[in-house]
Amino acid sequence: MTAPSANEVTLLLLAWGDGDEAAFQRLVPLVHGELRRLAQWHMHAERAGHTLQATALVNEAYLRLIDVRKVQWQNRTHFFAMSARLMRRILVDFARSRHYQKRGGDAAKVTLDNALEISDEKSDTLIALDDALAALAVVDARKSQVVEMRFFGGLSVEETAEALHVSPETVMRDWKMAKLWLHRELNRRDNP
Repeated sequence: MTAPSANEVTLLLLAWGDGDEAAFQRLVPLVHGELRRLAQWHMHAERAGHTLQATALVNEAYLRLIDVRKVQWQNRTHFFAMSARLMRRILVDFARSRHYQKRGGDAAKVTLDNALEISDEKSDTLIALDDALAALAVVDARKSQVVEMRFFGGLSVEETAEALHVSPETVMRDWKMAKLWLHRELNRRDNP
């Protein structure tokens, strides 16, 4: 099977954004492999031996994407950047829920059928990184988006530049500055 063209995916995204549900049905098989690769990349950072598979993360992302109505998709890169953000959000929400329950809270069940088991250390790191990214977004939203797209989305410099409508050189500058800022912020949290 040949890989779908970026134009084909973009046309289906635009049709789906305009309310064509059949376009979503045609889109899913075209993007499933790439979404699975993104999910595997996210899951690789989790502890070994937990029961969640990349497929479950992809399925949860699909469920959340279906709930998104009238998104004005720009292109395939925009779609994958948003999908990566959703996957990160799913993992962070679950980590926060686990910490809430661990502290005696009565958190609602998550839609991953309680399959995701993240070690305390990794969930603490994921939450700290999410908090640091949120703080970076307040200071410089584009740098935060660059980190999301490059680190969580696995997008190339060129794909990130295309999605943000900036040059690849700007993406590289933002990437370097964001990594330094996040490193400093995370170290500050560890060593107040």
